[in-house]
Amino acid sequence: MRCDSAFKEPKDAGLILEKIAGLARITGPVRLMEVCGTHTMSIARTGLKSLLPPEISLLSGPGCPVCVTPAGAMDAIFSLAADPRVLIASYGDLLRVPGSERGNSLFFQKARGARVESVYSPMDALRLAAGHPELEVVFLGVGFETTAPGTAACILEAASQKRKNFSVLSLLKRTEPALRSLIEAEDFRVNGFLCPGHVAAVTGARAFSFLPEDYGLPAVVGGFDAADLLYSVAELMRMLSCGVPELKNEYVRAVRTEGNPAALGLMDRVFSPCDADWRGLGAVSGGGLAIRGEFAPWDAARKFGFSPGAGAEPPGCRCAQVIRGVTAPPDCPLFGSACTPQDPVGPCMVSSEGACAAAYRYRQVSP
Repeated sequence: MRCDSAFKEPKDAGLILEKIAGLARITGPVRLMEVCGTHTMSIARTGLKSLLPPEISLLSGPGCPVCVTPAGAMDAIFSLAADPRVLIASYGDLLRVPGSERGNSLFFQKARGARVESVYSPMDALRLAAGHPELEVVFLGVGFETTAPGTAACILEAASQKRKNFSVLSLLKRTEPALRSLIEAEDFRVNGFLCPGHVAAVTGARAFSFLPEDYGLPAVVGGFDAADLLYSVAELMRMLSCGVPELKNEYVRAVRTEGNPAALGLMDRVFSPCDADWRGLGAVSGGGLAIRGEFAPWDAARKFGFSPGAGAEPPGCRCAQVIRGVTAPPDCPLFGSACTPQDPVGPCMVSSEGACAAAYRYRQVSP
């Protein structure tokens, strides 16, 4: 195998595992991070960690949008939900995310009488607004570049309908600024990245070229089945063994270099980058997406004066460290005892894409 060429073998698991083991003997201990919640769950479900040599640690990063929504934002959302004029519409996972106080969630607020509905898409929320003209329907727009185009399309549709009782609270996040913030932190200890295939399908693979170009870190845009994951790890190990960081697109069946122009156009039409708070990362310059001024009537932050406070992490919870890849889920003192999917303390145990939920469900051990 040449250091400047990709693997040419078919995706045969046995051959690739042998190759990875040989490369690990060259590199020594390495830490690889995935930054997609779907990757996190796929890695846990396939048992990939147990197949790799002990030199390789796989870490989960800030790839779960529900998990990175900060406690202060949730506290402010709970206050908004208490307004009897307001109906909160949200994806299901966010309904269980706690704020600063354990047990306080949108589900809890609903039990107290708040109007809270789970929806599958922002368009569902827009239909709720049409059906309840007496209420202000607020859709909680959470996600990364993957969900941003759909949210943008919904805002455009609301504007087209002149739907005055509908607005979106943009909790959307941008991936590149967050990764830059993570890499530039003092406790950063990652050697390579498995980049999110869903995000790259929108942004294009080249959106992650900054990893090798600016930071000298190898990066692979990967798919989600077992062969994709194994091959992506092999590519990262190849680059590390050669000392030649590159960006590789393994997920060519879904990801193009330039991305999805239509989706990117929708995002640019409706949103502009803004500073945003991330759980685990703090304030990230350019880390969010704000609704442009021309769509102010459909911007819940403007309509309701949404201004989150700092918030606080639940005592003992290490979700912030898990999100940064500093702590593995089983190393949290609450994991599996005081914090379970049935009675979660932090968001990483709440979300179906959370690192703690994946570790608990598949009973991983600490890397």
